[in-house]
Order: sequence, then structure tokens, then C-alpha cells
Amino acid sequence: MIVGRIGRPHGLRGEVTVLPESDDPTRFAPGSALTTDEGRRLVVVAAFPYRDKGLIVAFDGVTDRQQAEALRGAVVGAPVSTRRTLEEDEFWPEDLVGLQAVDPDGEVLGAVAAVDFGSAQDRIVVRTTDGRDVLVPFVDEIVGDPSGGRIEIRDPGGLF
Repeated sequence: MIVGRIGRPHGLRGEVTVLPESDDPTRFAPGSALTTDEGRRLVVVAAFPYRDKGLIVAFDGVTDRQQAEALRGAVVGAPVSTRRTLEEDEFWPEDLVGLQAVDPDGEVLGAVAAVDFGSAQDRIVVRTTDGRDVLVPFVDEIVGDPSGGRIEIRDPGGLF
């Protein structure tokens, strides 16, 4: 499961910027073990907020700017087994991708292609049967609970 993306080096001692993709604040706690998309194991030594751009993270064994630069662009993950328990009406984004999007009458609108996280509101991206991507506000009034491989979209008008 993806928990963040490593950005540019920060300073000269091996720290890197990280854009977290996890709502679990303990993901980058000291001692946390993460794995890059290339299979490299990284252990967090320290992490602290960086402006509004994510975190500055120090990993064990990454001690200079050159080593930090080698991590740039890496995706870091954690085992799915370490996920938190979901609350009612919560879903993992990857569980929604691929679901068939239908209107209240059961007519197929397309399929969920992605979940787009916004600062004010999350959206699901529905790829329509004619190949367009439609951003649908992920709110109860418009999007129903997924079940049976489908998710109901109640278009208020103008989306599709």
C-alpha cells in the first residue's frame, strides 16, 4: 500500500521531502519501516512537518545529499496488513477503482478510474463509456455506497 512519495533532498545530511499519501500520522514515526517501489527497505529516523508541502524525513543509512538524491521520485509503501480499521462509510480508494458506475435506473455511465483527493472535497473520476473522464463530487447526495461491483451516481444535472 502506498503511503508517500519521496521528493527532493532537503539539506546536506540526507533528509528528503515526502508527500504523504496516508491518513495515518504514525506512518512516518521514528522506527517505521517502509519499502520503496524498487524493493529497498527504509527505516524512518525522524520526520517533521515541512511548511504545507508534507514532511522532511530522515531515513537510516541515508546520510548525505547524494544518497538522498538517489531516492528522489521513489514511492514508499507499507504492508496492507498494517492498515487502520475503516469507519462506517469509508472506503480504500483502490477498492473503488474499477467499479461500474451506474445511474439510479441501472444504466451504465462508465467505470471508476481513480479517486481524486482535494483540499475541499474528494472526487471520483468516472471514465464514461465514450472515453471521457468525469469528476464526480464524492458526497452522499450524489454517490451511493458501493456494492456488488457497482456504485450508483445520482447526477444532479450537468455531470454526464
